[in-house]
Amino acid sequence: MRDAEVSARPPTREAILDAALTALAANPGAALGAIAERAGVGRATLHRHFPARADLVRELALMSVREIDNAVAGLEDKAASAIELLELIVEAVIPLGDRYHFLAREAWLESDPAIEREITRQTKSLWQIIEQCKHEGAIDVAVPSAWVVGALDALIYTSWSLAAEGHIAPKQSAALVLRTLLSGVASAPADTTVSSPGVSS
Repeated sequence: MRDAEVSARPPTREAILDAALTALAANPGAALGAIAERAGVGRATLHRHFPARADLVRELALMSVREIDNAVAGLEDKAASAIELLELIVEAVIPLGDRYHFLAREAWLESDPAIEREITRQTKSLWQIIEQCKHEGAIDVAVPSAWVVGALDALIYTSWSLAAEGHIAPKQSAALVLRTLLSGVASAPADTTVSSPGVSS
């Protein structure tokens, strides 16, 4: 029975990563000692796998990239339009906030070459979807795609943070992100004239 229990345990590296996700999601400043204890290993064992806290956090960031890739894989085949694909992507990514929202506090990750490459790849893919949404008329062509991508990124992070703090229900998050984004960048009716503040038309 004991052998069966031991074999059923996750590998040490996986156990450390799972423990780190749980601990850091609850407390972004969690100490390595607390993570090691949660994983059921000693600090020396943790350090053999991850010599520094940065190494551990970096691996968690790469895990988040892989999970996002897995979450959105195949969605294009389910969408009848680019805007529907965008909605499906938001709905798929929002739930990951429970696990990875703490990574947004680690600003140094953006300068890590491997992380930067992955973020650039994902951003390029999102940019193409935004461009297709414009082509379909769902997003105003006058709004820079960089602005839409940045706004969506910020909205998703905000939804993760507010859900983690209990201000909104996680199930509300995707709908709120989409409502805020699309109400702000939707194409204006053809007969509507938008004037700059303080300028007479």
